[in-house]
Amino acid sequence: MKQLPPDTVRLLSSSQVVTSVANVVKELMENSLDAGASSIDVKLENFGLDRIEVRDNGCGIKAADVTVMAVRHFTSKICSHEDLERLETYGFRGEALGSVCAVAEVAVTTKTEEDDISAQYTLDASGNIVSQRPSHLGQGTSVSVTKLFRNLPVRRQYYSSARKCKEELKKVQDLLMAYAVIKPELRLMLVHNKVAVWQKARAADHRSALVATLGASVVANLLPVHQEQPEMVLDGFLPKPGANLSSTSSSTPDKTFIFVNNRPVQQKDIMKLLRQHHSAQYSDDAARHRYPVLMLQITVSPSSVDVNLTPDKTQVLLHNKEAVLTAVEALLVSLYGFRPSSGQPAEKQLHPETLPPPTRCLELGASPLEDKDSRNVSGEDFLKHSDAAQPAANCDAPLQRQASNGSSSSSMADDWIINQSSFSLCDDKTTRSLSQITGTSSASRSPEKPEDVPAAEPRRMQISAEDWSRGTALTDPTSGEPLQPVVIHQPPKLCHSSSESKKPINAITEKRAALTAYDMISNRTMRAPPSAASLFEKEARAEVLREQPAASLQEISTAVQERWKNLREEDRKKFEEKAKKSQDLHDQRTKLASDEASGDPAERPPRATKLQGQKRKAAVSNQQLLDELFSAQPQKKTRKPPASKPWLPLPCSVAALRGRLRRLCSQSAAAAPRGLRPVSRLASQSSWVLACGQRLLLLNPFRVEEALLLQRLQQHHVLPAAGLQSPLQLTAGNLGGPEYVETLCSLEQQPAALDGSVFFSDPRLVANGFHIRLTPAERHLEATAMADCVPFLGLEDLREVLHAVLHRKASTVQESRPLKVTNYLKAEAVRLARQLPSDLRHEDVEELLGRMERRLGGTDRTCIHGRQFFQHLTDIPSTDQEAKALFRPLEL
Repeated sequence: MKQLPPDTVRLLSSSQVVTSVANVVKELMENSLDAGASSIDVKLENFGLDRIEVRDNGCGIKAADVTVMAVRHFTSKICSHEDLERLETYGFRGEALGSVCAVAEVAVTTKTEEDDISAQYTLDASGNIVSQRPSHLGQGTSVSVTKLFRNLPVRRQYYSSARKCKEELKKVQDLLMAYAVIKPELRLMLVHNKVAVWQKARAADHRSALVATLGASVVANLLPVHQEQPEMVLDGFLPKPGANLSSTSSSTPDKTFIFVNNRPVQQKDIMKLLRQHHSAQYSDDAARHRYPVLMLQITVSPSSVDVNLTPDKTQVLLHNKEAVLTAVEALLVSLYGFRPSSGQPAEKQLHPETLPPPTRCLELGASPLEDKDSRNVSGEDFLKHSDAAQPAANCDAPLQRQASNGSSSSSMADDWIINQSSFSLCDDKTTRSLSQITGTSSASRSPEKPEDVPAAEPRRMQISAEDWSRGTALTDPTSGEPLQPVVIHQPPKLCHSSSESKKPINAITEKRAALTAYDMISNRTMRAPPSAASLFEKEARAEVLREQPAASLQEISTAVQERWKNLREEDRKKFEEKAKKSQDLHDQRTKLASDEASGDPAERPPRATKLQGQKRKAAVSNQQLLDELFSAQPQKKTRKPPASKPWLPLPCSVAALRGRLRRLCSQSAAAAPRGLRPVSRLASQSSWVLACGQRLLLLNPFRVEEALLLQRLQQHHVLPAAGLQSPLQLTAGNLGGPEYVETLCSLEQQPAALDGSVFFSDPRLVANGFHIRLTPAERHLEATAMADCVPFLGLEDLREVLHAVLHRKASTVQESRPLKVTNYLKAEAVRLARQLPSDLRHEDVEELLGRMERRLGGTDRTCIHGRQFFQHLTDIPSTDQEAKALFRPLEL
């Protein structure tokens, strides 16, 4: 035998701890949670095989602990094995980061509150630091894992298929969802290939966290539960009794959250209990194969939990497991009531001791009760049925329940025993026959405690599952035939027509009666009048839905019924009056229909339902009339000549109109300079016709508003700046040269602060979204904030502002706008202009033209897209001959 090399030992043990991508994320997330992080970002590339990055805002790693942070079995969580009895953290072994280093390349960036800057450390396969360099990240820790399973080709080959990779990404998302539920104050984000897959914001409580994780429609079907016992507390949210199975269950256990001391675990016994009690509410067999959607948090003493059971710590060992199972089942019974275990196979359910034939005994006693499905009938329900059946059948069949000695009622067999000493059906013969069928004694049934069973206890029946399923378990003592269910005999119906009167119908020569057109037209469908309660329900249901959008149908019906019960008397009378009016209207229609039906039978067409077996009769007179109506061709309406409209000639002179137009021009010259006067509005185009001298122009007011808004934004709008997480240092290299640095330092500045730093207050910088700080002692320039509303705004735009100040002598904000800011302001001007009303009045157009002349002058007549404000329509004629020549082509 040879001793393995240390590298081989390290790789073998590490490959057991780090088994998958989800396992790496889990270990790094638990380290972040132990560091007190309130925000965690998980970023994956190529499903985590190329890169895994977990960044948090925790307390960071101290400089004294950095050298051993990835060395195996170095930890700050515990000092000895006895500390496990007081463990309150997720990690404790100190081998997670070292195991990851053995199978991948790891880099750690960390910064504490005391550190000035963060530092990035590159680790080797043993967890030792290889290199160190400063970083720009803030407080917290960021662990980057690249080339996962680089030295384990078989395990990396496992993720070669797309299905395996997607399953691993789903496991990572389920892991984050579990921590999001148990840690409501935690902000989480999962990013894959630079695309946000899932995220959850901070929540106030567990219910809000469940809503953010599962959705409001699912949480609406969950009930909060709380139970306290000595040294144990149960909290969580369980499905409502009787809720919809599809909304409270899932085909996979990824939405069944079980926590022990805030640690997500996988406990098969607890999961089995939850599934049994949840599926017992539904008669469908598919419920047994589904997992309930719930959250169950079990809080016990740390000394009663052993978390050092598996490498991934997903399974724990409970010292008082039986007490925990009993408490969980008591909670489920209090919520769902007692339910028999329906997850056993058929052989166990039909064991000779369990004996389901009590319902069959009720049939033998001619009980009036209905034969219900005995598979889901609980013990209490069976006792009720047996008590109700005993007076009718006049027989006494006491039932005894016997349970096994298990610690949890989930392991109990709900066995119901028929006491043969007092069992009697109808006569003594039946009793003797049943006593002959009995099998073994109760000693064989409970061999663990033979002394508890009396020696003279009568023997009990042995019925196999095969006989019971075939129906041959109970036989008649006289004939030996299997007992049959009770058959209710009814007297045959008397038939007045003899069989001789019925003749076979020839399908060729004798056709059955069919519906006619008269039947299709005369038939009426009347709706039953609504009651007062139904009228109230129509109005109240809408109000309940507005108040409780996530309420279920059952909750809405219950709320409506409660409102109807608590309705005031005067309001109730209103609905009763409406219902009475509907009833009266219905009675009138019914009476009218009955009067029409009570006429001469010869004049009415026969009903098709009564003529199914008779020969087809000749058409009645009404049918002939309808055929004539249907076959008649509609007559075309003759258009009458339009009546002559009254008219009156009006004197018109173009010269008089021209003189009046000149007088109007002289009056409105001050209001509308340059002779622009609004004439009329084109409703179809939202445009205005203007008169300018002898010309008629078409105005687009939106283009003018866009130009005016852009000019105002360029002059006065200040872009809001958002603070940078890490300020950007400004040097001559990234600004374009020392002359740009000198130009920047020469701009207007604020008074110096206490620490000597100075902020620039020049509007050409602030309005463009740049906040720059200067430290005169070190002559250090840095940008502390930039506008985040303009996409990709950066140092190039700052250089463009300085270039405008230096070379173009830009003295105003409008002259120093960079191109990106100008394009952003143009888009804002268009957006604001489209929000203005399209129906402008005559006064609004005059005010718009005045603003255009004052602010834009007479040179610029184009909008921000380069299109003209005005379009020339035509010239106004100056003489009568020109007017006649203009209108002559329009004559017909």
